[in-house]
Amino acid sequence: MGTKREILHIDDDPSLTRIVARRLERYGYDVASINDPTEAITQLVQKNRRVVLLDIDMPGKNGSEILEEIKRHDGVFQVIMLTGLVTVSSVLESFRLGAEAIFFKPLEDFDELNETLERTFKKIDRWWSALDELAGRRRDERVGSIK
Repeated sequence: MGTKREILHIDDDPSLTRIVARRLERYGYDVASINDPTEAITQLVQKNRRVVLLDIDMPGKNGSEILEEIKRHDGVFQVIMLTGLVTVSSVLESFRLGAEAIFFKPLEDFDELNETLERTFKKIDRWWSALDELAGRRRDERVGSIK
C-alpha cells in the first residue's frame, strides 16, 4: 500500500494551477490547488497532502516564506518548487530551506516532473515503512519484557 498520490499546488495564477492539475491528473495524481498563498499552511493541514508544488514569486507571501513555514510545521512534507523566478539566489534559497527539487515555468514536458514526483512518493513510502518497522520492534521489545 503506497502513499496516496495527492498533491497540493500553491500558485497565485489560477490558469496555471488548472493546467498543472489537468496535466498531472493524466499521470494519476489527485491535485488540489490554491491561489491564495496566505492560506497555504491551513490548506496543507486540512487537505493532509504530503507533497506540495509551490511557486516562489507570489503577492502577499512568497514561496520561500511558505516553504520555511511548511518545513517548520512538519519536516516530512515534500516541497517541489515550480516557479518562473529563475535566479541563482532563489534556487539556492529553495534548496537551503529544504525543497526536494525545482522546475521552471513554463513547463512544457511534464515527464521529468512526474519522475520527480514518483521518487518523492517512494521516499515517503520508505519513511512510513521504517516508522512501521520501528513501531513493531518497540512492541516486540515490550512484549518480550513482560514475559
